[in-house]
Amino acid sequence: ETELKKLMTEIQSDFKCLGVLEPHSWKKGEPCVVRGSDILWYRGKVVGLGSSALQVQFIDHGFIETVIPCHVYPTTLYTSIPPFCIPCQLSKTVPVGNFLQQDAVGCLQELLANEEVEVHVQELPNNPWDNLSIKLYFGGISLSSFMAYQKYCVAEDCDVAELVRFDIPGLPSYVLPPLPVPGDTFPVSVTHLVSPKEVYICRDQKNLVKKSAAEGDASCDRELESLDEALKWWSKSAEYLPPLTQLETDMPCLVEYEDGLWYRGKVLSIEEFNLDKILVQFVDYGSFSIVPASRLRSIPYYLLKYPVQAVRALLAGFKPPLYDRNVERVPCAPEWSEEALWALMECVEGKQLSASVLALSPELTISLYEDDKNLVHKKLIEKGLADLDE
Repeated sequence: ETELKKLMTEIQSDFKCLGVLEPHSWKKGEPCVVRGSDILWYRGKVVGLGSSALQVQFIDHGFIETVIPCHVYPTTLYTSIPPFCIPCQLSKTVPVGNFLQQDAVGCLQELLANEEVEVHVQELPNNPWDNLSIKLYFGGISLSSFMAYQKYCVAEDCDVAELVRFDIPGLPSYVLPPLPVPGDTFPVSVTHLVSPKEVYICRDQKNLVKKSAAEGDASCDRELESLDEALKWWSKSAEYLPPLTQLETDMPCLVEYEDGLWYRGKVLSIEEFNLDKILVQFVDYGSFSIVPASRLRSIPYYLLKYPVQAVRALLAGFKPPLYDRNVERVPCAPEWSEEALWALMECVEGKQLSASVLALSPELTISLYEDDKNLVHKKLIEKGLADLDE
């Protein structure tokens, strides 16, 4: 990318003061520079001749445009530099009808334009100018499998059932993350508060990456990046997700949040005969929401392999105050005042915290510390919103 930017700068400098081109007899395959719609000059190659226009391929970007001759200039200045764009074709993948239909092209443009993807080279061409045979993955999904699932093509050697499967037999559950052993202290953030005693925590990935990199293992970070990438892709392509049918409790799904993006979720309860009120939990955050069925989609099977990011935990070391005159109570935990909940939220929201595991069963119980090593509930006790629990 850096080399291409340097070349583009050089081309603009070399061709900024061009005069009017004298009549030129163009030939197919002739190298040139071509002025794009952004008024910049690009390396090109003439691939088609017309009576009043030329078809020119932008060789460093791959696309072909019809251009009037006054915007094309013959040159051999940069022919010693190989094109930065490599022509590729999907390995063992044949479009239905032997050419991609317009809706398939539109789908590919929407999915892949200006996006970073993973490419696995399958076979080198005999002629270096021919297409490179590849397998392409976006967000962990095989593009061949996805296109076959959408019936845009026929693909050999790809497992559509595993990579793009939505009919999930037996309602498999999400994978739980490995938990530290009692006594371990580790960086966390609080993603959701149910009450002052019950929270959802997420292990802080940035600090874990530093630690795991030092230990030669960054698999946690790679998994999180892959999950985020996959969810980003599906948020762009929600129209290709089948709607959720035959709703059942604990069913994994994708849920559309208020920001218009899609996140992993789980159905918790369904109000009978009312599909506009379905209680779901966002499993990577711990938060809950009531949504209509129109904001639920079947989850691609492979997204279940990533461990959930948020884990429910109970905080140790404090209890509801013996005397509490606050009238407003937390609905799901009336022993606590709403003021205590807001006070704890102020202590933890958006902050880097650390947790120490006290017990894994019957429920995960932790001590939670601020960055100054003080227990987070210390401020609640000072304000009379909680009592110390010895």
